[in-house]
Amino acid sequence: MTAYDQKPETPDDVEAGDAVHPGHPVTVDRYTLGARINHWITATSLVLLALSGMALFTPRLFFLTGLFGGGQWTRAIHPWIGVVLFFSFLILFVRFFRANLPAREDVDWVAHSADLLAGREEKMPEVGKYNAGQKFVFWSMSGLIIVLIASGVVMWDQYFYNLTTIEQKRIAILVHAVAAVCIICVWIIHVYAAIWVKGTIGAMTRGQVTGGWAWRHHRKWLRELVGKGNPRGPHAPAE
Repeated sequence: MTAYDQKPETPDDVEAGDAVHPGHPVTVDRYTLGARINHWITATSLVLLALSGMALFTPRLFFLTGLFGGGQWTRAIHPWIGVVLFFSFLILFVRFFRANLPAREDVDWVAHSADLLAGREEKMPEVGKYNAGQKFVFWSMSGLIIVLIASGVVMWDQYFYNLTTIEQKRIAILVHAVAAVCIICVWIIHVYAAIWVKGTIGAMTRGQVTGGWAWRHHRKWLRELVGKGNPRGPHAPAE
C-alpha cells in the first residue's frame, strides 16, 4: 500500500470521500507495473485470438483476416498468438491464484448478488482482493485457456500433424470452437463488470485505487493492508 497522505481517522472518513483533507487523496496500490503489463498482454492476445479465430471459423467473417494481412497470414499467426496468451496467462495465474482461492465470504457474496445488481452494495459482505464474481472469471479463464491450448495443439498440423488422428482433430475442432465461444462470453462479462464498477479500469491502468473505492468494494483487503503496518511508513507492495 502506498504511503497515505494522511491516515483516515475512521472507516467512515474513507467511505465519505477519498481525501481526509482537500488536495490530499488517499490512494492504495493495487497492481504493480509488471502485473499491469502482464494483464494487458494477456488481454490483447485474447482479443487478437478472438478476431482471427472468428475470421477462420466462418466465411461471413473472413473479411477480418484483413487485420492480419490476409487468410494465410491469419492461419499462420493465430496459433502463435495462442502460445503468447498461454504463457502470459500462466504468469498471471502464478501472480494471482492465491488471492483467487475460494473463501467463506464468497458464498455470502453470491447469496447477496441480487443486492449488488440492485445497487444495494451496503448489504454486501466484506471481501478480500477479489470477490466471488472476479474469482469465477479467473478460474473460468484458467480452465478454458488450458482447453484451448490443448485442442489447438491437436489442430496445429504444421508441427503436430503426425501425432494425432483425423478423428482426434475433428473432436479438437469442436472442443476448440465451444471453448472459444465460452471464453469470449466470460471476457464480455469481465469487461462489462470493469466498466460498471467505476475505478476498476483505472486500477489496471494506473495501478492505484482511492481509499474510498477500496473501502466500498474490497473492505477486507483494505483492512489486511492497513494491518500490515503504518500507512505513513514502509508499505506492503502491490501484486
